[in-house]
Amino acid sequence: MIARDIILKPVVSEKSMEMMQDANTYTFQVDKRANKVEIKRAIEDIFNVEVLKVNTMNVRGKKRRMGRNEGKRPDWKKAMVKLAKGNEIEIFEGL
Repeated sequence: MIARDIILKPVVSEKSMEMMQDANTYTFQVDKRANKVEIKRAIEDIFNVEVLKVNTMNVRGKKRRMGRNEGKRPDWKKAMVKLAKGNEIEIFEGL
């Protein structure tokens, strides 16, 4: 898999912003088939940073209703990437 296909988008939430400031940990939505080694290589290639640790989790999609019709959002995979001291990712600047 290509690095740009593995990292889909950053996750911007209150908890991810707090982790970014306190623990230098960034959160991304990644491809469901990617493993920790592939995610680490993709982050290092795209952003030119040193990755110390990668934690992943599968997130279940929520059930949603529109009137009497019921549906479900898709399941997705989240990766929390801890960077070495002195490294940061510029796309999160100013958030």
